[in-house]
Amino acid sequence: MGSGLTLDFAIAAVDRALRSVFAPARSTRPVPAPVSDPAHPLSEADRRESAALMRVNHAGELAAQALYHGQALVARSAATREMLLAAARSESDHLGWCETRLKELAARPSLLNPLWYAGSLAIGAAAALLGDRASLGFVAETERQVEGHLDEHLSRLPAGDARSRAILQAMRAEEIAHGAAAAAAGGVRPPAPVRALMRRTARVMTGSAYWI
Repeated sequence: MGSGLTLDFAIAAVDRALRSVFAPARSTRPVPAPVSDPAHPLSEADRRESAALMRVNHAGELAAQALYHGQALVARSAATREMLLAAARSESDHLGWCETRLKELAARPSLLNPLWYAGSLAIGAAAALLGDRASLGFVAETERQVEGHLDEHLSRLPAGDARSRAILQAMRAEEIAHGAAAAAAGGVRPPAPVRALMRRTARVMTGSAYWI
């Protein structure tokens, strides 16, 4: 298929977008244990903090899917495209885990999710237009920054929220693996100004999703 788009592939991309944003998230793997202890519920303040943090992570996983979908749209090689779509499927599990945890915490996802998806799809496609090595390097840098973001959230989670902690720890391990695979496949690290712009963009999203 090269870098061109077939009609079937374009339709599949639209279907992925609609499912990601509007359909209930479903994971193919169980939510990481442990299950919350109903005998020792979180305080209301801790529940709100956990819910806000998991809303941010839900938005981040939706954005990660969109990045991969956008990159896959214009990937030059079939091998790169399949690597990106496989990573997106893993992120779909993460999205499902976060959505399940939000429901357990009686909380909702970010109201701005359609914006996060559309913006991230465009960013992913733009990165991929620079070539597969640049695109894979963008993946590796994204996952590096996500690792730092998850480390911060793990430090901020209420001590009693073992359920959310288990989810974030599992996600962290897989994000690191995605980044390592992209680097090993020949990804070239983005220049410093691009990395800084990525961090600023992520701060806008995480700061907004915490509240909205």
